[in-house]
Amino acid sequence: MRIAMISEHASPLATGDDATGGEQRRHVADLSAALTELGHDVRVYTRRDSPDLPEVAALSDGVRVVHVPAGPPRQIPPDLLLSYMGDFAQWLGAHWRDGDWIPTVVHAHFWTSGLAAVTAARQVGIPVVQSFHELGSGENDRQGPSRAGYERALGRAVDRVVVQSQDEVRGLVRIGVPRTQLTLVPVGVDSDRFTPDGPVADRDPERPRILSVGRLVERKGFGDVIQAMRYVPGAECVVVGGPPADQLATDPQARKLRAMAEQFKVADRVRLVGGVPAKDMPRWYRSADLLVAAPWQDQFQLAPLEAMACGVPVIGTAVGGLTETVVDGLTGDLVPARDPRALGGSLRRLVNDKVRRFAYATAALDRARQAYSWKRVASQLGSVYSTVAGLRRSSTPEPAA
Repeated sequence: MRIAMISEHASPLATGDDATGGEQRRHVADLSAALTELGHDVRVYTRRDSPDLPEVAALSDGVRVVHVPAGPPRQIPPDLLLSYMGDFAQWLGAHWRDGDWIPTVVHAHFWTSGLAAVTAARQVGIPVVQSFHELGSGENDRQGPSRAGYERALGRAVDRVVVQSQDEVRGLVRIGVPRTQLTLVPVGVDSDRFTPDGPVADRDPERPRILSVGRLVERKGFGDVIQAMRYVPGAECVVVGGPPADQLATDPQARKLRAMAEQFKVADRVRLVGGVPAKDMPRWYRSADLLVAAPWQDQFQLAPLEAMACGVPVIGTAVGGLTETVVDGLTGDLVPARDPRALGGSLRRLVNDKVRRFAYATAALDRARQAYSWKRVASQLGSVYSTVAGLRRSSTPEPAA
């Protein structure tokens, strides 16, 4: 099949950290590569955010990235891109209608990509599959109810919505997307890159290391992790994510977390690393005795899966996709969200129990490889694409003789 990926703000060519769509970027890149390995022809359409970018660039795995001229050629925050999606859609429609490469199916990533994809695909009769990655209906959503309204309409307009957890299913049904529109396909993890063997980031071998990864936003629960460190004497907490290290001093969230560490007298055991290149992440996972993921609401987190693929057990809050990724008592432990005392107790028990850590690590590695391989995920999505393409063809009337 010819598969068009629409990822307007998260280019697989980009090198930015997760604050600029890093998790979505890696998802699109790895999925596209896996689909190409299965024999599909994949092109990724992303917004041109620099005047120096070529119209088409090739990834090393054969995937082509097409830079769409929509809005000024500079970086713009994702939540300010809506006004440029009309231009994006108009360019896509003309490109597919007049060009020599017409997709069999379009897979849009994020809600604004979906709006452009549906508008363009309708002009040429191409089915659309939608992945939201995260929903904007949460209490902290800056875009308010308008984004939820767009997501509801989009979920009803596309041919299929691919969800990544049962929590996402519930969220979409709650805002009015029919359950019959939804197909569950979990996220994937690159088990060739994320492995237990390989270089390890520097660490003190005498001090247990607890790692936490993600954007420095309040709902990710880093404040709860810092408070929990009071109950884990002797261990260190390393936080990877956010702006680069040289910008942490002026980052409001980083300053808030450092002040909190001072307040709870754990500043000497909490280290903020900042954002690091994606290629370096396996080194950081391998350096950890365990990963902690303590979000209040879970929205598209790759870190627990990547850690598991490196043979690292996970302690997570019992929210969203974490309840499916982490098997409580087998690959890690689940605790209530926003409960630093419970989190600290769980961290302390696992840090002090090497035998249980080894058992969890072994089971985590096996689960990551068996249930979340990109080959398996790409095969499942290929079946979704074939189904919607077949339904679209069967519903199109034959031309009159």
